[in-house]
Amino acid sequence: MLLVAGGIGALALIVSALLGPKKGTRTKLMPYESGNDPTGTARERFPVHFYLVAMLFIVFDIEVAFFYPLAVAYGKLGAFAFWEALTFVLLVLVGYVYILKKGVLEWR
Repeated sequence: MLLVAGGIGALALIVSALLGPKKGTRTKLMPYESGNDPTGTARERFPVHFYLVAMLFIVFDIEVAFFYPLAVAYGKLGAFAFWEALTFVLLVLVGYVYILKKGVLEWR
């Protein structure tokens, strides 16, 4: 199954390279809505720092969705719900401390 998924991904990249535009058009080189002129190309890689922050945000965002049912059933769950929520917050905090030590949130 993993081989099929990898093949589909590779096929998509090959077809995109073959059928996609080879050079920018006047429309694609126009300034963005913010008024800034576009720099670079769409093929540039994002720095790894972007992915660290994005993954941490996704984990936080998905887990927060589970806080609602926890809050609804808090009366029945009691201390277990409190310690479970506290554990989650501490684990997310560990992730933030890690990316802070890596210097990911420093704007350059």
